[in-house]
Amino acid sequence: MTDQPRRVVIEADGGSRGNPGPAAYGALVRDADTGQVLAQRGETIGIATNNVAEYRGLIAGLEMAAEVAPGVEIEVRMDSKLVVEQMAGRWKIKHADMKPLAMQAQRLVSVPITWTWVPRAENKAADTLVNQALDGKTVAAGVPGPGRRDDTAAERIGRTWRSRGQQTPTTVMLLRHGVTEHTVSKLFSGHGGADPGLTDLGREQAARAAAHIARRGPIDAILSSPMQRTRETAAVVADQLGLDVGIEPRFTEMAFGDWDGYGFGEVLERWPDQMSRWLESPSVAPPGGESMDSVYERVREARDDLLREHEGKTVVVVSHVTPIKMMVRLALDASVDVIHRFELSPASITTVQWWPDGHPVIQEFSVVPD
Repeated sequence: MTDQPRRVVIEADGGSRGNPGPAAYGALVRDADTGQVLAQRGETIGIATNNVAEYRGLIAGLEMAAEVAPGVEIEVRMDSKLVVEQMAGRWKIKHADMKPLAMQAQRLVSVPITWTWVPRAENKAADTLVNQALDGKTVAAGVPGPGRRDDTAAERIGRTWRSRGQQTPTTVMLLRHGVTEHTVSKLFSGHGGADPGLTDLGREQAARAAAHIARRGPIDAILSSPMQRTRETAAVVADQLGLDVGIEPRFTEMAFGDWDGYGFGEVLERWPDQMSRWLESPSVAPPGGESMDSVYERVREARDDLLREHEGKTVVVVSHVTPIKMMVRLALDASVDVIHRFELSPASITTVQWWPDGHPVIQEFSVVPD
């Protein structure tokens, strides 16, 4: 029998294939000092959303921690910023499906807990339990075997590069749409607004981008935001490649609400306080619009589904400034501030490869085809 650990780490995750769709959670409890896995669990939960599954994973982790290490200090590590921020009390819980799950989790909290968001690549153990459950594989509960300390960063990186010769990445070519009248005038132009189409110049830009993509080699799928300018751009690419276009609403532009159709200076003049709060906090939305945090969460979910559904393939995603910047942010594992340091040109191509080991590589950024 092993000694009682001084501290434990809960690693938890959840996933839904379809969102909502068939869902499962995975959770494990580690000794924080030795890295030994003390307990683990992965189970399907029927039809649910990603967020519901993530909360179920948290609950399972808290239950196991109470069983194998009662009364000790806990750190919870999850790649769901929504769950982490809500449980830490920094974000409000608005969705009806989330409230009872959050309350159930809170009732299981009887010791000091540190809530830590980690990138998806650092939550692979819990993610593996989720996918094993969804694939119908038995997930053994309890202690999986002798534990060990986590590898050093150098060991992980070395193993990553040694193994890549046998791996195939998922390549995502992020194409920003061609220009519209709003693009030229530098107006806020999000979903729920006027939704202008491409100008003549925008169509020319789309044609150059399509030819560039066709020269790059075989493309397996095209996804597009549902807005008119992205659908028109995607149609030009699809015509070049002989492919159909799939519509993915989670890659649509941010909703700017009352600011839609106005320039930055006009918004600053009409809504100075709201603009100031919006620039200071990613959780603040424009009046009647959508926050940066909300965009990040939906883009993250869309990215996760894309990687599952098109594993090892090359996919063109025709989207907008904000979602493309969020995809790059995900690849960099950076804070929201980084998106304000990018300049993304119309009809430009940004390419990111996601490897099976969870490590992304940015191959090019904002390349404008000749």
